[in-house]
Amino acid sequence: MTVHGARLSNSFRGEWELYVVTDRTSMEWPEHSFKRTGPVPTVQERADALARLGYVPADSAAWEWQELPAGVMDRVELLASLDVQRMGGAS
Repeated sequence: MTVHGARLSNSFRGEWELYVVTDRTSMEWPEHSFKRTGPVPTVQERADALARLGYVPADSAAWEWQELPAGVMDRVELLASLDVQRMGGAS
């Protein structure tokens, strides 16, 4: 079973978006925009968005958060990642 990386970010236009990195050579990844800058999408909202894209969390996967470097007076940009797999076990 192939595991991919889902990413949740507020760095593009400040709006929250979720995308699944399906390969390292393309930027044409499945994505979902939450169309808002706040609040942070809930775990359930993220799970629903992943399901719409055809993915589920991999076994024992948990969201991991990073704060992206910015200036001391800049808005904080966050990135969360989660290992996911295709629904039904497809690659």
